[in-house]
Amino acid sequence: MVFPFFTIWREFRVKLISNRTEFRYAERGISVPRTAGVIKYRIFLNVLASVLIMCCAGSVYAWSIFVAPLKTTYGLSTAQTQLIFGFIIGIFSITMLFVGRIERKLGPKVTAAIGATLFSAGYLLASLSGGNVMLILLGISILSGAGMGFGYVTVLSTLVKWFPAHKGLATGIAVAGFGSGAILLSLIAQPILNHGVAVTEIFRYVGIIYGAIFLVSALAISTPVSENQTQTEKPIGIRVLAADKRFWVLFYTFFAGSFAGLMFIGNLKPMGLSYGISEGAAVLAIVLLSAGNAIGRIVWGQIYDKIGGKRSVGIALALVAVFTLVLLFNISNDLAFLSLCLIIGLCYGANFVLYASDVSNIYGIPQLGIIYPIVSIAYGISGIAGPFAGGFFFDITNQYYIPIILSAVICLSGLGVYIFFMNKTSHPNR
Repeated sequence: MVFPFFTIWREFRVKLISNRTEFRYAERGISVPRTAGVIKYRIFLNVLASVLIMCCAGSVYAWSIFVAPLKTTYGLSTAQTQLIFGFIIGIFSITMLFVGRIERKLGPKVTAAIGATLFSAGYLLASLSGGNVMLILLGISILSGAGMGFGYVTVLSTLVKWFPAHKGLATGIAVAGFGSGAILLSLIAQPILNHGVAVTEIFRYVGIIYGAIFLVSALAISTPVSENQTQTEKPIGIRVLAADKRFWVLFYTFFAGSFAGLMFIGNLKPMGLSYGISEGAAVLAIVLLSAGNAIGRIVWGQIYDKIGGKRSVGIALALVAVFTLVLLFNISNDLAFLSLCLIIGLCYGANFVLYASDVSNIYGIPQLGIIYPIVSIAYGISGIAGPFAGGFFFDITNQYYIPIILSAVICLSGLGVYIFFMNKTSHPNR
């Protein structure tokens, strides 16, 4: 969580020219009046709050930690555990459809606070479930998944407004917190589970502690003064969007790029154990994948700003497909498996920077909070389909070869769609 702060202060030396209530970013080297300190403080506070909110929401990526205890203690099947995870992603994506408009009316503080309340309530309900699948679905998948959507869209649309000239990096920093959210939860939850604490008790801790961090951070979110005037811009209509080929290219490519990563994330620990990886290494694999995911989001944001969307997306999808296929080799060596998890995390993190950046470049920053959630429905579909496919085929065949091959094929199809059809339309980044 420290890395994003160093990156943003290195990349952005924000200068302020004050004229009553309005300000703008000046070029490097121009003298800064005293009020610049206030703006820098607000920028730092927004970055800190954004990363913390994303870390809380991104704790969902530690889900595979809970798979084994849910199966052994409460008798859930692998497919059921992955259905819960898939519905978290699905509800998260559906909720984002409405949050952009809500945030325009209520502002970022109230919108993010709603997210914190839903997130906390969901985990607290799951803690009272006694392992009942329907209550866990209602709690974590629906309530907490919706809370994640409120927090995610608010952070993404707010932080990009602070750095309009560097959308890729700003987006990367915002979603890096989401990618790193599983690290702390994995390191804390597994030792507690090893001491015999029930998984539902862990849900209670998450609901209380993460919910409080989420809420406090939500109250610190704000937008630049100059951005208050941009909220009157009319959102692009669904019919106009549906007629735009670029939208459908982004939609399918997002699905294809995230399918493989979500299949792997949802099944990571049981997959590692099935390969013969030690218990400790399987837990560390979640941490390394999350770290790679977080760092990758910042790195890919910088790559996008430098070489544009077409090349960035093409490289990212190719790498995800290649390293997913490496999983076909029964990797029983702890170090090799951990290295692969780190690399896949770095590649997978590209999904949440590149398409958000493409949306802001094609449709404009004020439309990001409206259009990106619609594109993210593709992520929700892959969130249900990917993990469930992994769990379903493992229940049938007791191995992951089929979902691995399926993931690589879908990913490569996305590569072909983006390269061919985005060439036929206007480029998202010239």
